[in-house]
Amino acid sequence: MTSNLKEEIIDLIKKLPEDATIDDIMYHLYVKKKILAGIKDLDQGKVIPHEKVMENAKERLEQWLK
Repeated sequence: MTSNLKEEIIDLIKKLPEDATIDDIMYHLYVKKKILAGIKDLDQGKVIPHEKVMENAKERLEQWLK
């Protein structure tokens, strides 16, 4: 973990309400982790175009409705 990330996490925690619970903190850290993972995937080209997702969804829906 880089110090920059540590600073971002500390800032994130500081922005939470004073009565934030450990669960609140864990949730926000989880969301931050998922967002960073998504950005990394995007940067590495590990994405599926929206059109392809919609095609797959349509095909699956048609199979389920048979």
